[in-house]
Amino acid sequence: MSTELKKAIDQISKDRGIDRDLLVDTLEEAVRTSVLRKYGEHIDVEVSFNDDTGEIEVFQFKVVVDEVEDELTEIALEDAKAHDPNVQIDDDLGFKLEIHDLGRIAAQSAKQVIIQRMRDAEQEIIYEEYKDRIGEIVSGIIQRRDRTGWIINLGRTEALLPKEEQIPKERYKRGDRVQGYVINVLKEGRGPQVLISRSHPDYMTALFKREVPEVSDGTVRIMGVARDPGSRAKVAVMSRDRDVDPVGACVGIRGSRIQAVVQEFRGERIDIVVWKPDIADYARNALSPALITRITVDEEDKLLEVVVPDDQLTLAIGRKGQNVKLASKLLGWKIDIFTETRYGELHVARESMEQVAAVAEMPVERFLNAGFETLEQLLEADDEALLAITGMSEEKLGHVRGAVRLLMPSKPLEPEESLEESGEMGEEPVQTETSDGKPAATEEAATDKDDVQ
Repeated sequence: MSTELKKAIDQISKDRGIDRDLLVDTLEEAVRTSVLRKYGEHIDVEVSFNDDTGEIEVFQFKVVVDEVEDELTEIALEDAKAHDPNVQIDDDLGFKLEIHDLGRIAAQSAKQVIIQRMRDAEQEIIYEEYKDRIGEIVSGIIQRRDRTGWIINLGRTEALLPKEEQIPKERYKRGDRVQGYVINVLKEGRGPQVLISRSHPDYMTALFKREVPEVSDGTVRIMGVARDPGSRAKVAVMSRDRDVDPVGACVGIRGSRIQAVVQEFRGERIDIVVWKPDIADYARNALSPALITRITVDEEDKLLEVVVPDDQLTLAIGRKGQNVKLASKLLGWKIDIFTETRYGELHVARESMEQVAAVAEMPVERFLNAGFETLEQLLEADDEALLAITGMSEEKLGHVRGAVRLLMPSKPLEPEESLEESGEMGEEPVQTETSDGKPAATEEAATDKDDVQ
C-alpha cells in the first residue's frame, strides 16, 4: 500500500503538472484535518510523509503532567516513563497513530480535501499559464453558446469569446475551430476564465507578427491599427531599415502575406499606410486614397482641418464615413473635412468677421464663441441679443451694423448643396471619432469609390 501511494503521487504530479511537494503537503494537510475532526481541534498532531517508506506517519503529542485533566492532550509522568525513562514534567511526548484507526468518515473527508486541493492547484497552474499568454493567439474548438458568448475548448481549460469581441455577421457553430486573441484571464470560482477577442486591433498586429518575418524581428514596426471589424482596417507601419519597404513587406509577393491575415478576418479589407512623425504627413497617408490639398493642425484641440478637391470629398469621407473614421482612430485626432469651395467660403467669412470685430474693437472670438460666424448671422440677429452677448454700446452697435451692410455681397453666396439635399444619399452627416470616443463633425456622409488595399 505504501509503495502504491508513492507511485500515485508521482503519477499525478507527472500527468497533471502539479508540483510533487505541493501534492505531499496537500496529503499531509488532509490527513491532519481528518485526525483533528476525529479527536478534536485542540490536540497536538504532526503528520509527515516518509518518502523512503511511502507511508504517512501521524504523531500525537501529549504534555507530561503530575495529574491528568485531559487525556487527549496530557499524560501522567508515571505512564510517560514507561515510554521514555528520561522524560520530565512539561515535556512533550509523541505517540504514533495508525491511519486505519481514523475510520471511514475521516478517510472520506481526507479524500475530499485532497481532491479539492488538487483541483485548486490545477486551476492555479492554468491561471498562471494563461496569465502569461495575454497578448497571444490561441486556438480551440467551439463547444457551446451561453448568454455572454461562445465557450471554446482550449484543451486544459475553456475560453470565452464575448459577444462584444466577435466580428459582426461572423457565424459559428459547435465543432468549429476558431482562433482568438487573449485579452484577459480572470479568476473564477469554477476555474480561470480566459477571455479572447476577434475584433481587437492588437489581434491584427499579432497576426502580422506571425505572417511577416520583418514585423516579427522588429525591422518593420506596426505603429497603429484602426478597425471596423469584419469590414475594413487601416494599419500604419514604419521601417527601421531604409532598404526595407514596410508596405511591401506586409503585403508580400502578390499579396501573399496580407491575404493570410485577410482570410482570418473573413475578407476584412486592410489598408497599409506609412507612418510619419509629422501629424499632417501621417494624416495624408491615413486618408488615402483621397488626395489632400492642405491640412491645418490645431495642436491644442488635436484637430485637423483637411481640405480636399471638390471631386475627392466622397473618397476622403468614404462609405458611411468609414474612411475618415478609421483615419481619425488611427491618428487619435479629430478630423474635419472641407471641399476647396467650402473652405474658401469659410475663409472669406472669417476675414469679414475679423473686420467687423475690428470695428467693434473686440476680439473676433467674442462673436465666434457667441455663435456668430457669418455676416448673415449678424444681420439677422436683433439688437438686444447683440448688445447682451457682446456687451458693446448702442453707438458701437450702429457702427457694426454699418460695417456688416458694407461688407455683405450684393447677392449672398448660396451654401454648397449637400449630398443629402441633392437626393444622392439619404444618410445623416458624418462625424469622426477619436480614440477617446469624442465626435468630430465632417462634411456630409458619402459613398466611397474603389478602396485601395
